[in-house]
Amino acid sequence: QVQLVESGGGLVQPGDSVRLSCLVSGGTFYNYAMGWFRVAPGRGREFVMGTSWSGDATYSAESVKGRFTISRDNSKNTVYLQMNDLRPEDTADYICAADTGGHGGSPEWQYDYWGQGTRVTVSS
Repeated sequence: QVQLVESGGGLVQPGDSVRLSCLVSGGTFYNYAMGWFRVAPGRGREFVMGTSWSGDATYSAESVKGRFTISRDNSKNTVYLQMNDLRPEDTADYICAADTGGHGGSPEWQYDYWGQGTRVTVSS
């Protein structure tokens, strides 16, 4: 059974930085493309960033380009989301997902396994 567990969320101020982690167990992490999604209050789930199995290719939503970075450490079965210059509109539950097909792009249907999420609240 593949499990994804996110960590690193919390309450931060506008302009702060946070790094989220997602540990994957029970599968072959190095074969998976990985993605981060978020669910903001009153809104549906939206794609944030994705990466190929090697980390060579990355994909980003326009709203986070230049502020967020996705990376992975295949030796630790972990994918990260570095979030800089956080804004109140970034407040959301951040959820990581694994794509066994190796795409890593925005469509939700590509992803096979999902974590429970970690909450990030950006407020002064």
